[in-house]
Amino acid sequence: MYERLPVALAAGLLAALWVLLSSHFSLVTWVGFIGCSAYFAQGNLSLSGLGSTLATTLSGVFWAWLIIYGADKLDVGAGAAILTGIVTGAMCLQAHKRLLAFIPGTFLGCCSLFALNGDWQAAVPALVLGALMGLGMSCLTGLFSRLLPMPQLSETE
Repeated sequence: MYERLPVALAAGLLAALWVLLSSHFSLVTWVGFIGCSAYFAQGNLSLSGLGSTLATTLSGVFWAWLIIYGADKLDVGAGAAILTGIVTGAMCLQAHKRLLAFIPGTFLGCCSLFALNGDWQAAVPALVLGALMGLGMSCLTGLFSRLLPMPQLSETE
């Protein structure tokens, strides 16, 4: 259980702070948690991992914007379906670039914009700050791991 205490403290503190600040500054709280989750899910808990998280989630916002506004301009009955199929393929193909290799991050950003009905001005800052929250949680976990005393285990434990 002890090995989970530093991450529990860091996550609890920063999640509470995020809810407080996002409410105060009218940011979409749940989208911030999507950005934070994307940071941890991509697996590289460093500044380069933050870069990958930002690149993929924000590219996902762009792709969703393209689907939403592109489908509106197409004069075809199945325009949204056709465009969604093409863009989904492109979202996967962009992963040949290392920075964009975390495909789930792209889909998380895309779905965030869909859920916000195309409001990219709400999606982008929350995703960015959420990813930064993930980096902060990772760093704070490391700090707590160094500062908290390690319990002594008895031979029966």
